[in-house]
Amino acid sequence: MRAITSASLLLLLPLAAAAQEGPDVSRGRLLYETHCATCHTERLHTRENSIIRSYGALRAEVGKRAAMTNRRFSPDELEDIIEFLDRSHYRLDLPLPPRK
Repeated sequence: MRAITSASLLLLLPLAAAAQEGPDVSRGRLLYETHCATCHTERLHTRENSIIRSYGALRAEVGKRAAMTNRRFSPDELEDIIEFLDRSHYRLDLPLPPRK
């Protein structure tokens, strides 16, 4: 019995590691394209003249817009969408351009 329990725990380790790796950008893109892009196009997301000037602002805006959909997103799904938008559009890790 103990051997079975130990073997079961070993099988679960990859799942635990995957859960700790952070946001899944591919899943974020799929979620965005499936549930968000139906109301607006990606042209909405620009770095210039954007209200999104920080990761916190991006997180707040995604949360507000997600509430407008007919789908309940898990916290992990929202983080995936946020990370997708940051990497594909906002690039908040780079210096922001001055506002026009």
